[in-house]
Amino acid sequence: MKLTFWRYDLALTHSWAIATDLRGSSLAGKLNCPVVFVELEDAAGRCGVGEASPSSQYAESWETVCRFLGRIEVNQLSFDDLSSSMNYLTSLPEISKPALCAVNIALLDGASQALRKPLFEFLGLGFPKSGRETSFTIGLDTPEMIERKVFEARDFGVLKLKLGSTMDRENLEALRRVSPWVRVRVDANGAWKTKEKALEQIEWLAAAGQIEFVEQPMPASAPLVDQAWLKERSPLTLVADESYQGLTDAERCAVGYHGVNVKLVKTGGITEGKLALEAARALGLKTQLGCMIESSVLITAAAHLAELADWLDLDGNILIGNDPYRGVVTDRTGMLRFDSTNLARGLGVEKVL
Repeated sequence: MKLTFWRYDLALTHSWAIATDLRGSSLAGKLNCPVVFVELEDAAGRCGVGEASPSSQYAESWETVCRFLGRIEVNQLSFDDLSSSMNYLTSLPEISKPALCAVNIALLDGASQALRKPLFEFLGLGFPKSGRETSFTIGLDTPEMIERKVFEARDFGVLKLKLGSTMDRENLEALRRVSPWVRVRVDANGAWKTKEKALEQIEWLAAAGQIEFVEQPMPASAPLVDQAWLKERSPLTLVADESYQGLTDAERCAVGYHGVNVKLVKTGGITEGKLALEAARALGLKTQLGCMIESSVLITAAAHLAELADWLDLDGNILIGNDPYRGVVTDRTGMLRFDSTNLARGLGVEKVL
């Protein structure tokens, strides 16, 4: 087996910021996002591709990803023995979840291609139907820039608005000036530090109307009793993101939330992502498939799990202008199209840059 990996800077079409990027009263937005692509090829010429999108929220960077990838003994990996391959990878010290995610996707891509099966079928899932709708995310910004971003996304049926700054109310008003009736999902990224503050903000959002749910209102470190208190009183659906890293968090999140957001880079890939979705659903939680800033490799990988999700937030590849791969396609209204030809075998992506 041969392992190749390289850094690639995804170029954002707009400056990107969330609540954790706040520096005092100013935003520390970014214009590019370094990711790491992985290719695995065996002696038979079978090849799989994967992607790591590390986040400083979880103390990860392209350097930590490459450091982990550099420690892998590739003769321990095989498309024909995924269980042993994953057992080896998870036995390594100082695991980087985004790096583990990239290798897991590449292994599954190669294995499903070898059997001439699309990945969803290899995983025992149904065809990811066309017509599934993704939200389009509007990052923290000034009201003027919010208006511009919302105008550009005016045909989408649902937007996700990042909150957590002193301009929250002005930014929601700016969104509504452009799209008065669009459905909105709100993501605070844990910015509201107390249960009382979180409830105050959620009640304001509920009164504003057309809010589907609120994602991660309090920090993941908030006491479970506070999360349960907020869930009991919230007039809106609450969805865990930073609080839901994987299936071991399912029971805790069932106490404090109505749903969870599963991202492949948090779980360490498709294998654990599927288990995280299934564990949440078994407890009666709603499920969302989410993303970081990502190319079509990670977005398409997540799309193969769409059957297990109530909501999709798979827009990372449409927030950038230099996607080097083509896979699942999002039209101007936010509908994802799964081309049956592209999905004929494996992950279903092709390199275009």
